[in-house]
Amino acid sequence: MKINREWYLDKLRACWKGKNIGGTMGAPYEASIEMQDISGFNSPKGKPIPNDDLDLQLIWLCAVEERGIQNITPETLGEYWLSYIPPHWNEYGICKANMKLGIRPPYSGEYNNEIWKRSNGAWIRTEIWACLFPGFPQLAVRYAYNDACVDHGVTDGTYAAMFVAAMESSAFVESDVRKLIDAGLSYIPENCRVARSVRLAVKCYDGGVSFRDAREAIVEDSRDLGWFQAPANVAFVILGLLYGEGDYKKSMLYAIDCGDDTDCTGATIGSLMGIMGGCGAVPADWAEYVGDEILSVAIDLSYLSRPTSCAELTRRVYELVPSVLKAYGVFTEYTDGPNEWEQVPPEFRFYDRFTPVEKGYNPPPGVIRNAGFDVPATGLSLNFPDVIYAKVRVEFDRYKIKAGDTITFTFVGKNTMPAPCETYIHLNLPEGWTADRVDFPLYLHEMRMKLQTTTTVTVTAAENVRAVNTITATLTAPGRIHCAILPIILCG
Repeated sequence: MKINREWYLDKLRACWKGKNIGGTMGAPYEASIEMQDISGFNSPKGKPIPNDDLDLQLIWLCAVEERGIQNITPETLGEYWLSYIPPHWNEYGICKANMKLGIRPPYSGEYNNEIWKRSNGAWIRTEIWACLFPGFPQLAVRYAYNDACVDHGVTDGTYAAMFVAAMESSAFVESDVRKLIDAGLSYIPENCRVARSVRLAVKCYDGGVSFRDAREAIVEDSRDLGWFQAPANVAFVILGLLYGEGDYKKSMLYAIDCGDDTDCTGATIGSLMGIMGGCGAVPADWAEYVGDEILSVAIDLSYLSRPTSCAELTRRVYELVPSVLKAYGVFTEYTDGPNEWEQVPPEFRFYDRFTPVEKGYNPPPGVIRNAGFDVPATGLSLNFPDVIYAKVRVEFDRYKIKAGDTITFTFVGKNTMPAPCETYIHLNLPEGWTADRVDFPLYLHEMRMKLQTTTTVTVTAAENVRAVNTITATLTAPGRIHCAILPIILCG
C-alpha cells in the first residue's frame, strides 16, 4: 500500500491541532447543564488547557512503541493505567482499584462501576487508534475496544469508543458525514443507547427540527442516565457535525453549546473535522490562539518519553504506522505520488460480535462460526496469553458469585496453525469448590476451516466465598511447547 506522505501528515497535524483547540475552547464550560451561546475562547492566548482526552493517548502511543501493536491487549493497557495514570476520579479510580484486587479487564470496568461505565472517558481518547489505522476502521475499533473495556467494561461507554473510532478511521478516506455516521453505527449494537441517541440526532436534523430543540430532545431522551454519559455527548458531536454543515467553527461551537462534557465534545469534533479536511480546514486564528504545546494533567509527568507537542505526536504516529499495518499483513510505503489503498487480509479483519452469522451455514454441534474472535458473545471473557498455535479464551456471563451459586464457563478455541490439535484444560478451584469436570479437552480444527470450537464447564461455589476468588485454568497440548496459565477472578 502506498500513502502520500504530505497528505497523511497534513491529516495527522490537523487531528491533533483540532483536539487541542476543541479541548481548550470547551474546558471552561464543562458540566454546564444549560445550553450555552459561546463565540470563541475563554482562556489565555498561547497556551492550551490541559486535557485528559489527549493525555491518555500519549501513554497509549508509548505503549505501542514499547510493546508492539499486537501486544496491546486490555491487560497491557491495564498495566499502563496502573503505572502512568495517577488520577483516581470516577471510572479511573474504580478500574485501578479493581485491577489492584486482581480483577482483569473487561471486568475491571464493570465491577462496582454502575455510575461511570456508560460515561465519556473512553470515546474521547480514540484518535490514536484511528491515526494508527487510517482507513481501516475494523482495526481501529478492535483497539478502541481493548482500550475502553479497561475502565468501561462492555456497555455504552465502550460502544461509544467503538463508534467514534470507526468514524475517525473512516474519515481518512471519506468526508461524507452521513457515511461516517453509518460506518460508526455498523460496529455497535443497534439497540444500545449510543446508537439510539445518534439516530435521534439524525432524525431531528432530517426533520427540520431547530438546533435548540434537537439538543433538548437528546437531553430528555438521556435524562435517566444522568450527566457526563456517553449517549447524549456523542449525539452532541453528531449535532455539531450535521447542523454545522461542514463549517469547522460553526460545528465546534454548536457541539460545545450543547453543554455537559464540553471539552470532550469540542475536542472530538475538532479532531474529526481535522482528519476530514486536513490543516486547511482548521481555522488559522484558532490554531494560533492555542499553539502547538501539549499540557498534561492526568498522566505521570516523570514519564519523559511522552510527546509534549502536537508536532512531536504527529511525527511519532507517522513513524509507527508502517510497522503497525505490517503486523496485519499490509505493507506500507510512504510516497510523493498518489495513494494506493489496500485491504487488510481476511485473516486479520476485525468484525465485531454484532455482525450476523452467515446465512445458510449450519455448523456441527459444539462448533460456532464467528468472524470476530476477539470480542465474545457475552462481552465478558479472558484470553489465554502466551499461546502461539491457537487463540483460546474463556467466556462467562457474570463475574459475581455467592455461596452455593453455580456459574458456567465456556472455553472457545480457534487454531492459528495448519494442523489440527487437541488441547487440554485443567481447573484449579478454591478449596471446597466443585466442578462437573476439572480436566477436559478442547479440539482445534485445522486453520483453513476457520472454525471455533467450544466446551462448557459448570462450577459450584462452596461456603468459603471471599471478596476475590481465583480459579486457575492451565492449558497444554501434546507436542506443543507452550503452557498457558490464566487466573479467572470472581467477586464475592
